[in-house]
Amino acid sequence: MYNGIINKDFKELATVKRWQALSYYDLKCESLPDGLRKDVKLRLSTLNIAVIQMDVTLGEPDANLNKMESLVLEAAQSKPDIIVLPETWNTGYFPKNISELALASGIKAVKKMGELAKNLHIYLIGGSISEVCNEQVVNTTKVFNRDGLEIASYQKIHLFSPGEENKFYTEGNKVVTFSIGEHLCGVIICYDLRFPELTRRLALDGVEMLFVPAEWPHPRLEHWQTLLKARAIENQIFVIGCNGVGLGNGVKFCGHSSVISPWGEIIKEAEEEEEIFKVEVDTEVISEVRKKIPVFMDRRYFNYQLS
Repeated sequence: MYNGIINKDFKELATVKRWQALSYYDLKCESLPDGLRKDVKLRLSTLNIAVIQMDVTLGEPDANLNKMESLVLEAAQSKPDIIVLPETWNTGYFPKNISELALASGIKAVKKMGELAKNLHIYLIGGSISEVCNEQVVNTTKVFNRDGLEIASYQKIHLFSPGEENKFYTEGNKVVTFSIGEHLCGVIICYDLRFPELTRRLALDGVEMLFVPAEWPHPRLEHWQTLLKARAIENQIFVIGCNGVGLGNGVKFCGHSSVISPWGEIIKEAEEEEEIFKVEVDTEVISEVRKKIPVFMDRRYFNYQLS
């Protein structure tokens, strides 16, 4: 069992990598003198996260690249462990000539994000970018570690058909997790937030933090706020929503990037202007929540399997 998730009985195995990491760090902490043990556990369980709520210019990838770099450099001044960007920050969401812009701008975006992560010694959750993969335009989140190496690439699974995203992009088909230190993390993109099965799958894999880059518009601000809280509460995980602001294709993006605790409490929330904010999260809270309300232990999924 880890954090209240029983894997053996329900045959829902957490990742081997996650279990190995937990065992290693538990052993490491227990072998230390009492005076150091508390400090090490604190450093292992807490993470500082900077969220960049960016005003993206539609169809201007070079201008957006320069702005992204400037904002990341500014965010890095507070020495965060992780910096998070919004959805399709390179092209905006999304110009009609997206197939023309995605190839070159996607390559430039990946190169620059890797450089920034390495030079600033941060983990960079690269929001998402429009890029070309296997000759298809895709909406992809790239994650980079402190050495500037790409450690995850997630292609948006649920494309927003009311906005015809599915006519311009190709959907992804893989659920993706990655590790930040000993913390297993997951990412979904914008419209994915409306599909609870995806987040539950990530939670069952052992994810502690879920990153949600988005370009979520008015008039559905209340949906954004409610769904972020719902995914955090029902899965008892931290949810970090990074939204865009400004205008694109006549749509006003609603901002209100938020970090939500496993209790569903708002740790920090932005307004509707371009801004950067920083929060500290302590993943030990997850175990506390699951001890008090053991929803994963009490699940009887065999009575309501989905297809």
